[in-house]
Amino acid sequence: MTDGGLKLEDAVNESCPWSGKPISEDSLTLYKGQTVGFCNPGCRDKFAAAVTHFEAALAETSKA
Repeated sequence: MTDGGLKLEDAVNESCPWSGKPISEDSLTLYKGQTVGFCNPGCRDKFAAAVTHFEAALAETSKA
């Protein structure tokens, strides 16, 4: 999920979108070409699951 090349200073946010806590170096991910930070890997993984679910739902809707 994370890319070892991602850096905290490149994140587009300073606080976790889920918890509001400060972001952590070990909890960064790429989303639409931007580095997004989370307070811990659990929040990062929750975000990835939500995005995957949402994109799958959109794909199904566009097939209908």
